[in-house]
Amino acid sequence: MQNAILIRPAVVDDAAGIARVHRRSRAETMPYLPPQRRSQEQVTAWVRDAVLPSRRVLVAEVDGTLAGYAALAGTLLDALYLLPERRRRGLGSRLLAAVREYSPECLTLHVFEANVEARAFYARHGFVEVGRGDDNMERLPELTLCWRPGGGDRHVAAASQ
Repeated sequence: MQNAILIRPAVVDDAAGIARVHRRSRAETMPYLPPQRRSQEQVTAWVRDAVLPSRRVLVAEVDGTLAGYAALAGTLLDALYLLPERRRRGLGSRLLAAVREYSPECLTLHVFEANVEARAFYARHGFVEVGRGDDNMERLPELTLCWRPGGGDRHVAAASQ
């Protein structure tokens, strides 16, 4: 049976669902991260008060249940998280395609170096590495990836200008 998928702009009432997706995804798919210190309520408040007002946030619903979200700050894909059981079913690709509608010329993002599955996902979607660092709360090595339509080496040249 086909699941009904809806990608739409987030609203304030989505904050708790976005927080739930964020916390579960990080806890269950990123074992290299330190244990979570913030409660569901604290993360919900962060989403409501910091993320939603400052980013373009899209949510993915599957059969009416919030199953993923993406947050875009300018051309920076700041977040793309899915419920663990919704991964590898095309939902992340659909969210990414929707984000590209808002930033069709360029997308950059940061991904933990240890997040091999996410790195493979982004590589399949044409992202290339343009930098490295550890400027994140966890102080873990991360890669900066960039996508531009058409692919090729121009990503690296354009990102370094």
